[in-house]
Amino acid sequence: MNKLIKQLDLEQYLKVYESFLARKKELFLQGDSKIHLNFIKELDKIPFNPPPPLKELDKELQLLKKFGYLKLEEIYEFIKIVRYFRYLKNLRVSGVLLEWLEAIKIPQALLEILEVFNQEGEIKEGKYLELDSLNVGISKVKREIGNHLSSLLSHNKITPYLVDKQIHLVNDCECLLLKAGFSHVLKGQIMHRSNTGFFYVVPQGVASLKDRLEDLQNKKEEELFKICKEFSSIFNKHLLFLEFINKEFDRFDSYQARLLFAKAKDYEFLAPKENESRIIIRGFKHPALKKPKPINLDFVGEILMVTGVNAGGKTMLLKSLLSVVFLSKHLMPMPLLANQSSIGNFKGIHLVLEDPQNSKNDISTFGGRMLQFKEILAQKNAIIGVDEIELGTDSDEAASLFKVLLENLLLRQNKIIITTHHKRLAALMAHDKRVQLLAALFDEEREMPTFSFLDGTIGKSYAFETAVRYGIPRNLVNEAKKLYGEDKEKLNELIENSARLEIKLQEEIKKAEQKRASLDQKLQNLKDLENTLENKYQARKNELERIYYDAINEAKKAVKMQDSKEIHRSMNEASKILKNLQTEKKNLKEEEKKSFKVGERVKYLSQKGIVLNLGKESANIELDSGMKIKVSLKDLKKSGNEPQIKKASFKVENPKNAQVKLDLHGMRADEAIEKLDTFISNSLVAGFDEVLVYHGIGTGRLSSVVRDFLSTHPKVLEFIDAPPQMGGFGAKIIKL
Repeated sequence: MNKLIKQLDLEQYLKVYESFLARKKELFLQGDSKIHLNFIKELDKIPFNPPPPLKELDKELQLLKKFGYLKLEEIYEFIKIVRYFRYLKNLRVSGVLLEWLEAIKIPQALLEILEVFNQEGEIKEGKYLELDSLNVGISKVKREIGNHLSSLLSHNKITPYLVDKQIHLVNDCECLLLKAGFSHVLKGQIMHRSNTGFFYVVPQGVASLKDRLEDLQNKKEEELFKICKEFSSIFNKHLLFLEFINKEFDRFDSYQARLLFAKAKDYEFLAPKENESRIIIRGFKHPALKKPKPINLDFVGEILMVTGVNAGGKTMLLKSLLSVVFLSKHLMPMPLLANQSSIGNFKGIHLVLEDPQNSKNDISTFGGRMLQFKEILAQKNAIIGVDEIELGTDSDEAASLFKVLLENLLLRQNKIIITTHHKRLAALMAHDKRVQLLAALFDEEREMPTFSFLDGTIGKSYAFETAVRYGIPRNLVNEAKKLYGEDKEKLNELIENSARLEIKLQEEIKKAEQKRASLDQKLQNLKDLENTLENKYQARKNELERIYYDAINEAKKAVKMQDSKEIHRSMNEASKILKNLQTEKKNLKEEEKKSFKVGERVKYLSQKGIVLNLGKESANIELDSGMKIKVSLKDLKKSGNEPQIKKASFKVENPKNAQVKLDLHGMRADEAIEKLDTFISNSLVAGFDEVLVYHGIGTGRLSSVVRDFLSTHPKVLEFIDAPPQMGGFGAKIIKL
């Protein structure tokens, strides 16, 4: 972890964080990050005092397990933990923090020991009478020593031998600094001799008092040992609790340090999300940078390939992205907009950053890079960063090799960020839907990088411009450009433009497929509606036919009857049925009128179309010819015929031998125009924005035809006569 922290430039950041800890501990928090974050949020709601500095107690706990005895200062370290938790339990807390603290039951025996100590870690007066008596005796002897030395310093007989009137401490003994011959007036023991030849002397009276003092201090140590033995015995009985509360103190210490660090720096917390691989970053500023430009990035693919200008911030973007993942994984506060950001959960974080060349082991740059990849090829569900992936070998060979290696890493559900200033690998993988391209941008007017990035494109390295910016003479750079060659530069532009075009076409195809799916769904809905209406119509028709036949049967019965009254009654009954039949037919027509819906296919006279909107008696429709008209509902009929929708298809092929020049000499006018039209189309597909056409001077006929054609071509921005060295009036430079 320390290596990764150093690679990500987070060392100073973590030093500041550690200053908020009561004692240093591992960064990793065991358990669910969401639970830890809930504790921190609850802690943020209450004012509290941070815990006091504390030492590591693992050795002391091991000693208690072996029934050993702790020293007084070691016992007090445990007492500080107990005292702080008693303080926390008296705070007004709520939620998970309250549940946690209520579950911690401090044994009464430890609370009684807590009352023995004052805030300085000393035993209070009145707790142990024998210890109090010894402390009083020690203080009395110390005062006697001070008084005796003061009287000697003011004695007239000793004054001539005094070098100064100070009391010196030598080997923990109070001494006077005297000149030679002092033995005539003072008896004492010489403790040391100064560089100037004087003597540090302990007076005989002070020596006897020191003996009394030492005796009292030895008795005090014996008494303290008895007390420590007693306390250690109690601690041993509550060893499991002490181990538990020592561990819980570290947990709380991690919470409070993170919270206070976040408040001090105005940082925010971002917990990783389970079963999520997307990385959404808003407003992140790497803490190692003095005036960083906020990073906003949506990394939704599986590989993020960062290309573009040298010294344009590619490496820092890589470090920033992995830093966000690292800090989120350990629930560390950071400078970003947490409510707009989202980080997935990864098992491991790996960064291939530095040049792996090692002269001691005879490892080349590329050989070292291969050893680094050997280590990460076995990783699963990790996030992996590689800086300058094609380092140390031919870019064409490296592109093919690393394409295979990256695809192998993807099979293991890894998420990968790489930087490169070569275009070959980017061009090879641009068509892969799992690859997300990001280009570092360059301000050509100011001749410097912008430290900003453009999504979905391959960037240019701008090596020549960067060389000038860092002080390489411009005339040398111009010679290098000539040596590099215009054709190579055009090839690079072709690679970049082709990649952009392919990405754009993929997006257009995706949109067309979505539109087609939407239309298919609408057609299915229309079919379902048509079937429903047809079934409803058929049921009503059958019902009306049944009523009609009932009326006929009633009429037949009336004819057969002899009684005129019965005949009239049956005729009236048939008439009533037929009248109801007419009413039903009218209602059916009215219902059919009202059954039209917006978007439904209808027929008007001999033409078909769809309903745009409906009124009570009329409707606005759009005919298949594109004409929009308003018609009466009674003139409309339903049409079940589906509109003919052509399937979207795209097929774009780059010209196999795209050239930036075309020679029309000796061609007929119609042949020349056909060649020119094809040439311009190929140039547009290839991504050329400027081409050259030779037509010659001759009679001027071919020149005139070319000029007229270019004037009317929709994709020609402008054209001019070429310079003398490129053909003059016999050639045209065309901008597309």
